[in-house]
Amino acid sequence: MTTDPTTPAPDPTAAVFRRALRDTALLLGTLAVLGIGVGALVAGLPGVWGALVGVGLALVFSGTTVVAMLRTLHSPPHTMAAVVMGTWLAKVLVVVVVLAVLRDQDFYSRGVLAAVLALGVVGSAFLDYRAVANGRVPYVEPGAGGR
Repeated sequence: MTTDPTTPAPDPTAAVFRRALRDTALLLGTLAVLGIGVGALVAGLPGVWGALVGVGLALVFSGTTVVAMLRTLHSPPHTMAAVVMGTWLAKVLVVVVVLAVLRDQDFYSRGVLAAVLALGVVGSAFLDYRAVANGRVPYVEPGAGGR
């Protein structure tokens, strides 16, 4: 089998971020199904709403950083740092505002929301770690230096 020399090689760093994003999406999809089921059994309709809000917040909190890293992968370091910091501030602001708005509401189960949110954030952090630890990213770029 021959390879076309004009076709660029796949970017191993982008593959790590794509794997982290894919695994996080699978985790949150599974968590939504299980959280809604368990929430309905434990607390009825408020449990369903608690699971939905928890998965939504976990998605905002966990997905934004990986997406920001993937979108700025080939940008200068200061641009990547600025985008990651900006998305971090934005997601913290979104979570604080959503929780402040929900504070006095009674249509959702606080316990189910907290459990789903905690499982989603901790689980996605583990999946990000696993993607990076198992990623095959070279320390040096082949053919990048030279004599």
